[in-house]
Amino acid sequence: MLVGYIFLTIAICSESIGAAMLKVSDGFKKWKPSALVVIAYSLAFYMLSLTLNHIPLSLSYATWSGVGTVLTAVIGVKWFKEELNAKGLIGILLLISGVVLLNWQ
Repeated sequence: MLVGYIFLTIAICSESIGAAMLKVSDGFKKWKPSALVVIAYSLAFYMLSLTLNHIPLSLSYATWSGVGTVLTAVIGVKWFKEELNAKGLIGILLLISGVVLLNWQ
């Protein structure tokens, strides 16, 4: 099971990097960030597919999408200076709570 969570962590990080590079690519006008989008998302889906050999789909996908959303929001705030209002913060806390509850077995 630990191996599954290692794969899942790599998938989450790769997906979040891909999302950040998507913004940097400026609509795929810049080739280096665009290439990183393709590489990062390819790695993310590959790692997610490996995760599914160890962790059930419902748990894997919910964790991947939830934690990936939170990490991407943090990247947006820290790297791109996006603002996070109270509703956004509550949403992030709810996502984290949901992921924790799903993984609590």
